[in-house]
Amino acid sequence: MFWLVVIIIVAVSVTLLVMQQKGLILSDKKSSELPSLKRNIFNLQIGDIVQYLDRDWVVEGCLTYEDDGDTWTEYMLQDGDDIRWLSVEEDDVVEVAFLEPNNQLDIAGKPPKTLNFSDQTYTRVDSGKANMSREGNIVRRKAQKCKYYDYESDNGKVVSIEFWGETLEVTVGEKINPRALNILPGDGKRVYSDYE
Repeated sequence: MFWLVVIIIVAVSVTLLVMQQKGLILSDKKSSELPSLKRNIFNLQIGDIVQYLDRDWVVEGCLTYEDDGDTWTEYMLQDGDDIRWLSVEEDDVVEVAFLEPNNQLDIAGKPPKTLNFSDQTYTRVDSGKANMSREGNIVRRKAQKCKYYDYESDNGKVVSIEFWGETLEVTVGEKINPRALNILPGDGKRVYSDYE
């Protein structure tokens, strides 16, 4: 009886080893090489879908800003011809903002400490110069550095003013709860590859 148990254990071990070598069973090494399908606001990838406001926004690009050790990320989201930016920053607390490009704010020279726009008063909460790293499509934000000026109103509305070389980029929006977003993993490919 003892030898029968030993023979069965050896036979099962050999069978499992052969199956693993043929790729029928994933080893720990192979499973650790598979990309994670668990996405959140900190690890979005090109081609992922962000569902917000009853729309499906495709992640088409990603900018990572770095200013004196502080980093934050802005994902360029696209649905058809509409562009939005999802800004994610973690500094004591996580702050997420959903922004859209705006060309109605006239800025001449250095942006002021407070500004009035669309019946709101905004106060500058941050400014500086950031170095950039980028991935995918980021429309006109091509420079290696930008000057930025961030503003907030009392009710959670935000304005971001950025100078990319000679190009002015203004986005407006509001802070949002990240739980309002539904994230679906994509295939790592841009959907709107012809749009620049």
